[in-house]
Amino acid sequence: MLPNTPQQGTLADIASHRLAHSIVTGEFAQGQKLNEAELAERFGMGRGPLREALRHLEGMRLVKRIPNAGARVVVLDYKTMSDLYAVREALEGMACRLAATKMTTQEIEQLSRLLDTHETQIKQEGGGIYAQSEGDLDFHYQIVRGSRNEMLMDMLGSEQYQLQRMCRFRTSRNAQRTYPALQQHRQIVEALAQRDPELAEMLMRRHIQGAWRSISETIAKEE
Repeated sequence: MLPNTPQQGTLADIASHRLAHSIVTGEFAQGQKLNEAELAERFGMGRGPLREALRHLEGMRLVKRIPNAGARVVVLDYKTMSDLYAVREALEGMACRLAATKMTTQEIEQLSRLLDTHETQIKQEGGGIYAQSEGDLDFHYQIVRGSRNEMLMDMLGSEQYQLQRMCRFRTSRNAQRTYPALQQHRQIVEALAQRDPELAEMLMRRHIQGAWRSISETIAKEE
């Protein structure tokens, strides 16, 4: 699974995490060219570690290297996001089904307390934003980890994790979806607590379908 913010590590690890955060949150726009010299100065490091970080982000699909044009932030077009959400619905639904029997009672209680924290954060933002931090503070991350399935954790927690967060960040700014999303999360936790795999999977699938509808509507308005 993807680690939390590195407190220590190589310069490339630190640069990779900071770059990923800037891309996910939109600080670096989709399609924006990433200038190595400017980034090296910004992060206070040489070009060697920075190039290693860019290669890492290329593997995470956040960066695309174009021949003779350098590295650019990935562009999440409609087809890419549609494919990603279809995969999310299937795999996270499966993860939720497994988590209903694999997660401990203590882990489910911790998940419920996490949602209490999320609700407090939503209120502090005036009800307009539901942006989850990564790792231990990420509801979806916790359920995937709770599935105890190594392949699911690799696919959803490493290969696609930041790309998923980049998509989810767009829906987090939709005020109409903020509280419904939180309520759906609570219903999923209730299904986990009831040890009901079928219900847990169905609720997760519906939740992700709703997120995709929200993004689709946002894209339609922007066009």
